Amino acid sequence: MRLVVVAVGRLKAGPERDLAARYRDRAAQIGRGLGFPTCEIVEIPESRARRPQDRCAEEGAAILAHANGAALVVYDERGRADLNSETFADRVAAWRDAVRPSLAVVIGGADGLDPTVRTRADLTLSFGAATLPHGLVRVLALEQVYRALTILAGHPYHRGNLSER
Repeated sequence: MRLVVVAVGRLKAGPERDLAARYRDRAAQIGRGLGFPTCEIVEIPESRARRPQDRCAEEGAAILAHANGAALVVYDERGRADLNSETFADRVAAWRDAVRPSLAVVIGGADGLDPTVRTRADLTLSFGAATLPHGLVRVLALEQVYRALTILAGHPYHRGNLSER
């Protein structure tokens, strides 16, 4: 199963880009032994359309072009903020075991996601009610992918809920 993060916009050189690359590399490395041979980042150019709904529609079409047959996880302000890492890892494993060709993790642009992308999503998540910078969301999304893979590998990176100890 191919892993791909599809994000609207580019990250400029700096700490967010470096950290995103670090988690991408870690996910690619641990994922190889779990049936995830690659982890890619696809940057979709921001639309230049004048109206927000037109920008969302253009960006949405470009996003969906990279999601053909993929299990689609989208980050959206209306998404679930209560899904724990173990459950996310279980979902990733189920998609892999169902022989989905890829897992696409989607981060929309400044105007949000087009309804067609949200409708197509297999899972819609949120990092909470706060508005976060795009670069930080990309880092967090990649960290969650890496964390899910470490859980599947039984790696000690994820130590579970501290209240269980």
